[in-house]
Amino acid sequence: MTRRRIAILISGRGSNMVSLIEAASAADFPADIALVLSNRPDAGGLERARQAGIEALSIDHKAYSTRESFEEALDAALSERGIDFICLAGFMRVLTPWFVERWAGRMVNIHPSLLPLFRGTHTHQRALEEGVLVHGCTVHFVVPELDAGPIVAQAVVPVVPGDTEDTLATRVLAQEHTLYPQALRLICEGRARLDGGKVVFADVWSAEDSLRSPR
Repeated sequence: MTRRRIAILISGRGSNMVSLIEAASAADFPADIALVLSNRPDAGGLERARQAGIEALSIDHKAYSTRESFEEALDAALSERGIDFICLAGFMRVLTPWFVERWAGRMVNIHPSLLPLFRGTHTHQRALEEGVLVHGCTVHFVVPELDAGPIVAQAVVPVVPGDTEDTLATRVLAQEHTLYPQALRLICEGRARLDGGKVVFADVWSAEDSLRSPR
């Protein structure tokens, strides 16, 4: 089995990073976490990556006069290490079309909503304000338009009476930690691939299950 070399880009504590590292520790996982990279030198996830024996690198975006020069340094670091695929995991920078196109089809993100609902930030608050009864998270390929890329996988949670932004975020985050490794496995095994701007799946799954809220 050929394992693809993965870079995880973070800006903070890296909780989704940890779930990917743990999944990749399995002998049958088709990806190797080769690098964790942050735009913030003080990101907590860098030390967690080092503790797991993974190279951890910071490239401080504040040290660059333009967004483009920062991304050129980012791209150079990734290319030098032979990275095949990028996972964004709480990377709080909007990437330019140049960088996105350079890594087209080789970069995914996890977003805390059921896209295309609630693109951008404050997704849990907006879900509660809109009164939706289900919410969740999405893994998608990255395209120049924010949170608009082809969808690889989604997980759904109920929104229950009394939910707050924090309680809903906690429930969604637990699903993120399961969904992201599953989506990365699908991609690296070739069971989910981009074709004509859409994700094509090799497997067929049951349509019998459903989540209803309220039950």
